[in-house]
Amino acid sequence: MTNVELVKKVQESFLQEGRENYRTWMEVEVYQTIKEGNKERLQRFKWIIIKTSGKTPLEKTITVRRKIGAFGVEKIFPIHSPSIQKIEIIRQFKVRKKSIKFIRDLTGKAARLKEIR
Repeated sequence: MTNVELVKKVQESFLQEGRENYRTWMEVEVYQTIKEGNKERLQRFKWIIIKTSGKTPLEKTITVRRKIGAFGVEKIFPIHSPSIQKIEIIRQFKVRKKSIKFIRDLTGKAARLKEIR
């Protein structure tokens, strides 16, 4: 057994079932478990994916962005993290680029994306 095969075998035990291929044109709702002291609560984030990265399945991450008031907030989620309970796809948009980081500079009507129905 080579090292590559051994690494793949170990990583398979950490992969979460039912995690789809998430793309940059999707609006998702991420349910994350937050630990505060000895309490746990479920927090949800409803944001648009602006970037995906990672080569192996265990390294896959999504960068999500949301405009809150005058500020843009971005957060990076590892897809197969044990703190992520589920990721729901809400809507999909029509985009021609893999990374839509250009949306950071746009405001108002220019920041709209065309929805796929």
